[in-house]
Amino acid sequence: GHDRKKFKRDRPQCSPSRVLHLRQIPSGVTEAEVISLGLPFGKVTNILMLKGKSQAFLEMASEEAAISMVKYYTPAAAHIRSYPVYIQYSNHKELKTDHVPNQARVQAALEAVNAMQTGNLAITSAFDEDELYQSQGSVLRILVENLFYPVTLEVLYQVFSKFGSVLKIITFSRNDQFQALLQYADPMSAYYAKMALDSHSIYSGCCTLRIDFSKLTSLKVKYNNEKSRDFTRFDLPCGDGQPLLEPAIVPAFGTQNIIFSPYGGPAAFSPGIGFCQGAAIPSPVSGHMTIPSFTSVPGNSVLLVSNLNSEAITPYGLFILFGVYGDVHRVKIMFKKKENALVQMADAIQAQIAIRYLNGQRLYGRVIHVTLSKHQTVLLLQEGQEDLYLTKDYTHSPLHRFKKPGSRNFQNITPPSDTLHLSNIPPSVTDDYLKNLFTSTGSTVEAFRFIQKDCKMALIQLGSVEEALHALIEFHNHDLGEDHHLRISFSKSAI
Repeated sequence: GHDRKKFKRDRPQCSPSRVLHLRQIPSGVTEAEVISLGLPFGKVTNILMLKGKSQAFLEMASEEAAISMVKYYTPAAAHIRSYPVYIQYSNHKELKTDHVPNQARVQAALEAVNAMQTGNLAITSAFDEDELYQSQGSVLRILVENLFYPVTLEVLYQVFSKFGSVLKIITFSRNDQFQALLQYADPMSAYYAKMALDSHSIYSGCCTLRIDFSKLTSLKVKYNNEKSRDFTRFDLPCGDGQPLLEPAIVPAFGTQNIIFSPYGGPAAFSPGIGFCQGAAIPSPVSGHMTIPSFTSVPGNSVLLVSNLNSEAITPYGLFILFGVYGDVHRVKIMFKKKENALVQMADAIQAQIAIRYLNGQRLYGRVIHVTLSKHQTVLLLQEGQEDLYLTKDYTHSPLHRFKKPGSRNFQNITPPSDTLHLSNIPPSVTDDYLKNLFTSTGSTVEAFRFIQKDCKMALIQLGSVEEALHALIEFHNHDLGEDHHLRISFSKSAI
């Protein structure tokens, strides 16, 4: 902070120029690392490094690109190798570096960068690749911290493919932390992806990326499924029964909500526009790749649920079931066609998560279908209307699972399974009581166990996934006495 204030005091504010002056550059930083700061805002046309003074001049192709870069890095300083770098307009209107030593190598680096921006990933032969990448390969190791929303293989593909050709991805969890290995077609793409994305968040304030180069030189993918993918081989088996992804990879949250802007140029980073609606937009305020607040995520949040069993389903039942995957605000069962219902989620992302996990599930003897509705909101009815009992408003329900930012519930989203996770169990409740409770509505209890010595939580395995769906609807928030209400979610693991 002191250095930054001193910098501002020492330098009078200059008028906008496409040449930018950078200070406090760490020793040993390469031209490519400095170039990468300007890469998201447009074409970089020249660079001059003053290494003895820890300074550099960066020339952008247009004044607009330079203005966007300064606006972005003014409230949140740029960082190279975890050190802050301060950026202002230069008095120079262009850089003249014809007689500067090693400028031929610098120009080769610029040509390679611009080739990558236009989709040509061939590395210029004059490019000193060893110096730029310091013998680092094309495989990245990615850790995702503060996993507020699910980060799938598809999301990673779409974020990282903006920097080059992604060949393979393997996702896994280690020490309860979501991680991934990602292999590019060439080390240049890996380098610039790391420079651009490391320490940034996919969503506002959460899903923060920590990126390093892996020691692996290549990835071996055995199966094409939700956890791993080889984009060069579409003949690989699924392996674990998961549905095979199409060669043209399907966006994680549906094509309506994953729409990328072209990479390169300030328009791709203006507020409200970005890599995708809901992912990876650098914020001029926070310095992170952000989206608008979760309450204003673009896209439709109203779901059409069809082929329901009208004799068994209720608005409350749909509220509880869909509430596993997002906060349900309103539910409306159609008066004249009660096998159809509208469910309004808190935002478009939660709506897509619900589609992902509940579409095609069997509920009360019928396979339900969940899609986006043409309606943008569920309208409330007036007193006296005959179908009033079929429309319910749950906007302020205390049973919402995801209203608290950073809630662990976001990390525990999992597909429906026959095993349920039970929590908030009072000490006086026994395993026999809970087993009898679940069998009282016709469920078959296959297995049960309290989790370690903590009797506040337990796992119960029922006869089928459908039975688990019914039990969750029936007993979530069930009063167990002693001011304890049962909490139920789907378990990630079997007993």
